[in-house]
Amino acid sequence: MPLRAYRASGADLPFGRPERAHGVPFEGYYWRIVHPERGHVVVAIGADCRGWGMATLAAHPGGFARTRVEPVAVADPHAFGITVGGALRGDALGVHADLGPDARLDVTLHDVVRWPRRRLGALGLAHAVPGLPQYWQPVVLHARVRGRARIGRDVVELDGALAYAEKNWAHAFPDHWWWGHAAAFGEPDVMAAFAGGRVRLAATPAAPTAVVVRLGGALLALAPPLARTDVAAGASGWRLRTRALGGLRVELEGEPGAAAHVLEVPVPGERRTVPRSHQHLAGRLAVTVRRGRRLRYRGESALAGLEHGV
Repeated sequence: MPLRAYRASGADLPFGRPERAHGVPFEGYYWRIVHPERGHVVVAIGADCRGWGMATLAAHPGGFARTRVEPVAVADPHAFGITVGGALRGDALGVHADLGPDARLDVTLHDVVRWPRRRLGALGLAHAVPGLPQYWQPVVLHARVRGRARIGRDVVELDGALAYAEKNWAHAFPDHWWWGHAAAFGEPDVMAAFAGGRVRLAATPAAPTAVVVRLGGALLALAPPLARTDVAAGASGWRLRTRALGGLRVELEGEPGAAAHVLEVPVPGERRTVPRSHQHLAGRLAVTVRRGRRLRYRGESALAGLEHGV
């Protein structure tokens, strides 16, 4: 049982599988579906809070968002996946949500590009540290979508859309956090994501941030202590500057688009949710990657997800 107790602290050994449920008070699952040609974005969220759960469906355009709290939720201890009562069921191959006749999602994922099995996850060495305030891991970096959503009175066809999925887990949400993801750069093998927050580590205030960029066959995972990211994030914008070994530099500049969706987050020990996530489903994110003086990539997405939590 030592390994089970270690994972129940939130940590994972090198070459572990952080996408599996850990048994911590909060296990969160997130799917983001973007149709670049039509400008549609649909987000599905599931949470398991040691038995009870939360499911959310949100969409752009239109500002639609709905959340349901369910008395039963089960996170998969063997793979990436969750069931939240009768409201949501999802894994790395699809997600299905039913939050009412006007809030439904039914999609499967194809041509899935998963996070590769590597020594460390997106947080680097931090994955092996027990008891951190928050852990984060992208799981599906890219996939093609088949299916549709029912959003209000509209049926949204999602065939050909792009999908991304990730997981986060902890004892609770931090006091302040920032997050972003973009894949609609006009190039099928480019994506960027980041996550960070203000926490206290050994009674010392800190703001650790992890950045992931996929450029074709190259996957850059930049996290402390091997990479340093300076962050300015809030309702007016997101500015990240990351420096890593070998002269690698990544710059992310995000701007809000339409009015933010104010989404619920669970309070694990209290069986309730609070509206703390301010998430722009269609913001702008510019990405620049350099190694030394050489420009490796520069691009921009107008359908980025950008979040700050307070």
